[in-house]
Amino acid sequence: MKKTMIAGAVGALLALGAGSAVAAAPDWGKVEGKEITAFYPGVSPLEWIQKGTEHGGARALKKGETCADCHSDEAADMGKKMASGQKIEPTPIAGKAPAIPVKVQAAHDGENLYLRFSWKQPAASGAAKMDEKNPVKIAFMLEAGGKVELADQAGCWATCHTDSRTMPGADDAKTKYVKGGSLAEGKFYDLYQWRSGENKGFDGYVADKRVMEGGKALVSAEGKKDGDNWSVVFTRKLAGGEGDVTLESGKAYNFGFAIHDDNAAGRFHQVSLGYKLGIDADGWSCEGRQAVIAQRPPFAAACGTSESGSPGRQGLGFRFLFAMLISSQQGGKG
Repeated sequence: MKKTMIAGAVGALLALGAGSAVAAAPDWGKVEGKEITAFYPGVSPLEWIQKGTEHGGARALKKGETCADCHSDEAADMGKKMASGQKIEPTPIAGKAPAIPVKVQAAHDGENLYLRFSWKQPAASGAAKMDEKNPVKIAFMLEAGGKVELADQAGCWATCHTDSRTMPGADDAKTKYVKGGSLAEGKFYDLYQWRSGENKGFDGYVADKRVMEGGKALVSAEGKKDGDNWSVVFTRKLAGGEGDVTLESGKAYNFGFAIHDDNAAGRFHQVSLGYKLGIDADGWSCEGRQAVIAQRPPFAAACGTSESGSPGRQGLGFRFLFAMLISSQQGGKG
């Protein structure tokens, strides 16, 4: 088994006033991150990954293995095959970026979760623009408790189906959805998106259909491009409303993200495999997990170090947060 762990500490100064605490934005320079490859998926919906005659990993899925167990190290290569039309892409786009390495960082302050995504802008394909307004969009989804079928193993793939819009022969009005999706039953994904052209964040969900607005957890979504480098920071409350996953200390949630680059839309994006987002490391081993863990003091000494390099230290006047990304893959191909 192969294990990779990245850990870092971030300080957030709490300013007290009028009886309330306001947390400053994390100093991202002090938060170590994990590089995750978002890759072009071609036509590989949920139904395809479960079909053994076309996807060799279908048997591994039935045994309980995750997509990341088999494919984390080869995501970029898979993207090349699909973007070129070599595999499961009937209409390849010349010059389409096959993969985008993305640095993911996470922290929390007891009230808000902070997620930062940063990456280098790939070369433009020169293809017709699918979304005139937005050169770039980035979204992430959360799912609680594995109530959605295959969410624990396949991440956001549980929302992608053969009959969803932009799939070959699909209805253009059919959005992403979850099989048996229901807010009342907890069978949904919490969805967040930032759009570059509109410079706006969206807080919605995916249940029996995709809804882009109505959530109450999103505080802000801010993005910028510095030269060829993008960075987008989402701030969301740990608690929310209907369609928002409530994040609790010591628990982990299914997590994945996607980037629509080059004015893309629909399935023509780059996506991550499924990971876990954990709030604090309590009850979570540092081994055998695929997780982004945002922790607050006291630190778990076995899982990371503070700014000073010593486990569990805090700086005077600061509340230190801890962001840890653990990736564990088993050998073999799925």
